[in-house]
Parts: sequence; structure tokens; C-alpha cells
Amino acid sequence: MLSRPTLLILALALLAAVLGGWLQHRSRLAHVPPGVHVAGVGDPAPDLVLPDPAGREHRLSDYRGRRVLLNFWATWCGPCLDEMPALAQAQAAAGPGGARIIGIAMDDPARVRAFLAAHPAGYPILLGRLDPPSTSLRFGDRAEVLPYSVLLDADGRVRATHRGPLDRTLLQAWLTPAQATR
Repeated sequence: MLSRPTLLILALALLAAVLGGWLQHRSRLAHVPPGVHVAGVGDPAPDLVLPDPAGREHRLSDYRGRRVLLNFWATWCGPCLDEMPALAQAQAAAGPGGARIIGIAMDDPARVRAFLAAHPAGYPILLGRLDPPSTSLRFGDRAEVLPYSVLLDADGRVRATHRGPLDRTLLQAWLTPAQATR
């Protein structure tokens, strides 16, 4: 049996380990600058203006009137690249009047242009803002994990968010209006 001082030391060590783990987790979350709104489910999406790889600016509100899937990705993110063919297939299946998939590259613009020259995406790509507050943070990605996806309804409100790659079932559910609340 352990003595009282030994139990006290073990308890304090356990408490320190738990507190240290919590602090480490908190430090990995992006800090939201004062006055910056982070959109959550049900909130209006920020009406950001983002450039495409050629430098032309696009306002996200220009896509209102249809369901929009924003997919945040980077050229160095393996899971991001793995899901791109499924996103391209889903965009092709949605047709010109259907839901719109927009990739938002959270990466160096030159790397994005080089990557897209070799691997066209099949859906529009815009360049996200990397400096705080990043574009993905503005859409609820507090951990700034990629890939990260956001579903917007036709009114420009956030319907759902997802960290990690989208599987085909979830992708289909998000792009089918009657089921898009998962």
C-alpha cells in the first residue's frame, strides 16, 4: 500500500498532467482577434472577397441562390488531395444549376497555381487568407485543421461544418437539398 505522501505526489502529478494536456489543446486553437465574428451553424456566412489563382476577385455572396460547399484545402495536405476527385465528380453530377463546390486554398498562391496547372480541380478554386484571422477560422475552423468543409444554404447561412475529408455519403447528403443537415 502506498503512503499518504506518495499518494499526494501521484495525485498532484496526475493533476499537472491533465492541466498540461488541456493547456496544450487550448494553445493549438486559433485565437480570434477582438471584433472578428466566427460563423457557426445557423449564422450568415462572412461575405468575403477572395481572389482566384489568376488574381480575379470573387465575392462569396455572388453564389447566393444555390447551395454552396466550401472546401478548405492545401497542396501539402494529403487527405485534401485525396478528396479532390470526389469533389470534382460531385460538382459534375450537380450540373450547372445545382449546388456549387468552391475550393479555398489555404496555401501559398504560387504553390496553388503550380499544383492546379498539373492537376485541374474541376470546380472553382479561390485563395484563402492565411494571416489572422484566416479564412477558415472565419468559417468556424477554430483548430485550423485541413481539410475543412462548410455547407452554405441558398440564403448564405452556414448549414453544417465538417473537419477532415468528406466521405461520398456525406458529400451526397450535403449536395442533396432534402438531406443536407447532417
